[in-house]
Amino acid sequence: MSAKLSGDVYYPSEEVLSKAHIKNWDELSKKATEDYEGFWEERANELNWFKKWDKVIDDSNKPFYKWFTGAQTNISYNCLDRHVKTERRNKLALIWEGENGDFETMSYYRLHKETCKFANILKSMGVEKGDRVTIYMGRTPEIVIAMLACARVGAIHSVVYGGFSVEALHERIEDSQSKVLIVSDGAYQRGKIVPLKEIADEALQRAGGIEHVIVIKRTGQDVNMEFGRDMWYHELANLPIANQSCALEIMDAEDPLFILYTSGTTGKPKAILHTHGGYQVGTYTTLKYVFDIHEEDRYWCAADPGWITGHSYIVYGPLLNGATSFLYEGAPNYPYPNRWWSMIENYGINILYTAPTAIRGLMRFGDAWINRHDLSSLKLLGSVGEPINPEAWKWYHKVVGNEKCPIMDTWWQTETGMFMITPMPCVPLKPGTGTRPFPGIEMDILDDDGKPVGANEEGYLVIKTPWPSMIRTIYGDPDRYVNQYWSKYPGVYLTGDSAKRDEDGYIWVIGRVDDVIKVSGYRLGTAEIESALVSHQAVAEAAAIGIPDDVKGNVIYSYVILRAGVEGTDELKEELRQHVGYEVGPIAKPASVKFVEKLPKTRSGKIMRRVLKAEEMGEDPGNLSTLED
Repeated sequence: MSAKLSGDVYYPSEEVLSKAHIKNWDELSKKATEDYEGFWEERANELNWFKKWDKVIDDSNKPFYKWFTGAQTNISYNCLDRHVKTERRNKLALIWEGENGDFETMSYYRLHKETCKFANILKSMGVEKGDRVTIYMGRTPEIVIAMLACARVGAIHSVVYGGFSVEALHERIEDSQSKVLIVSDGAYQRGKIVPLKEIADEALQRAGGIEHVIVIKRTGQDVNMEFGRDMWYHELANLPIANQSCALEIMDAEDPLFILYTSGTTGKPKAILHTHGGYQVGTYTTLKYVFDIHEEDRYWCAADPGWITGHSYIVYGPLLNGATSFLYEGAPNYPYPNRWWSMIENYGINILYTAPTAIRGLMRFGDAWINRHDLSSLKLLGSVGEPINPEAWKWYHKVVGNEKCPIMDTWWQTETGMFMITPMPCVPLKPGTGTRPFPGIEMDILDDDGKPVGANEEGYLVIKTPWPSMIRTIYGDPDRYVNQYWSKYPGVYLTGDSAKRDEDGYIWVIGRVDDVIKVSGYRLGTAEIESALVSHQAVAEAAAIGIPDDVKGNVIYSYVILRAGVEGTDELKEELRQHVGYEVGPIAKPASVKFVEKLPKTRSGKIMRRVLKAEEMGEDPGNLSTLED
C-alpha cells in the first residue's frame, strides 16, 4: 500500500509504526495468502497444545470445516495456566469498576485460583464434558470466572446477555438443554437494580431441565432462593469442595467451547457453535495484531461479555495474550457524561474498543466533558458493531484520540468469532471503512448471479476461505446452518451484509442486506443515509427505513435525535432533507423526517430498523427479546 490512496486518508505516524508488531501489512498479507495453512499453523504454535494436530484444515466435509484436527488443548489453560507458570503470574489480568464505584483487581494467579474454585463447584453439581451451562449475569468479574470454569471442565457455556427478557432467557435455556444456571441476584444499570434473579425465576417456571442454580451476590437485595435448587456462590466457595486446584479436561481441538445465540427478525434464535482449538488461534492472533497488544498495555473493550465481542475480546482474546483488561459494569454516561473519560484517565487505559452507537451517544454531549480529562494514555481506538459514520469517526479520532490514535474499525460477526475486515496500526485509514480483510482471508462482493461487482458497486459480501474461529454449525440444527450461510452461493459463506469495494480495494460495509432500500430502482444503504444525516451539525444520531410506495417502490423515512440544545422545527426538517440530497443525491431525500428522543436498539447497540418499520405500517414487530427498552 505504498501508492497514494484516494479520498480522505489518515496515514500512520512514525511513532505508531515504530511500536507496531506488524509494520508492513502487504508483506504479512502476501505471506498469509501464499501459505495460508502455514500462516495459521505458525500462529497456533504460539499457544500451548497437549498434542499437536494431524492436519491444519480438514475440508473433507464442506461446509463443516474442522481446524487443527487431532490436536488436544483447553482454552482455559492458554488463558491462565501457561501465564501462571511465568513471571506474568502476578500481573493484573483484570481491573473492574462497578457502576456504584465498587472496585476490584485480579492477578493472573488469583484469576486462576478463582476459576479452579468455580470449576470444582460445577464438578460437584455433576457438570461433565459436553454439558451445557447457562450464564445470566451483569458485567462483573464472576462472569469471566464462570466462563473460564466451564471451559476448564469441558462444559459448553451459553451466556445470555444480562438485560434479556424472561422469554429470551427461557427460550435459550430450553434450546440448549442446560442443566445448571449461573445468575446474579441483580446488576446495576443507570443507578437502578436489574432484577436478574427475579427474571430467572420466572424463566425457570417455564423451562425444565435446570437442576442447580448458582447465585452470585452483587446487589444484595432479597431474592427468592428455592430450597434444593438455588445456592449462593459465596457460601459454596467457602466449602471444602471449592478447592483452589482443579485439573482441567483435555479437549479435542474440535470439542465445543460455547454456544451463543443470535436473533433474526423472525423464527427462533440461532445457537452459533464455536470450538476450543480454532477459536483460540483466531481470537489470539487478531487481537495481538489489530490492537497491537504489548506487555504493558491496559486494554478496554467496552462491550458486554454476553455478546460475541465480549467473548472474543473481553474474555478470551486478552487473556490468551496475557493482557491487562478493564471491565466496567454500568452505562457510559452515568451519573454524568464523563464517566468513561474519567476511568480512562484514572486507570491509564491505552486502548478503547467500543461501538458507533456509544460514540454517537457521547458526541451528543459535546467536547467539554472530554476536555476535562487527560486521555493522553490512549494509543489506539476501535469500533465494532455496525459501520461507523465518517462524521462520528472523525470526532472519535480528533476529540477522543487527540488526532494521534489510529482507529481500528472492525467488521465481523458472532459467526466469524474473530475480526474479518480490519486495519492494523500500520494501515492507512479512511473514515467509515474497515479497510481490507485480515491477512489470508479472501472476501468478495457478488451480484445476484454470483459474479464479482465492479469498483464502488454494491453487492453481497461473502467469504471465500475458511478461517480458524469460524462457526462450526448451528447447535442442534445443521441443516439450518447450511441453508442460512452456504446455499445462495455454493461453497461460499454468505455474510448477510451488503458492501462495496473502492478503487483502492478497501471494503465499505453498508449494512444488512435487509437494510438496503430500493427507491425508483436505485439501491440505497441505510448507513449512507444515516451518515449524511449525522454529518449535519444539528444531528446526534439517525435511523432510516424504507416504506413501500406505489410509485417509487419505496420511500425513505428518517428518525433523528438532535444534539443537546437544538430545537426541532419544520424548517430544520426541510434543511435535513436537502442536506441528505446534497450528500447522497436527490433520490435519497427522506420523504419524512421525525425528531425522536431515542431509537429502538438491541442491547448491543444496533438500531432495530424493523421495529420502526412495523410501527409505521401498523404491523407486528416480531421477536423483541433483544430490544434494549
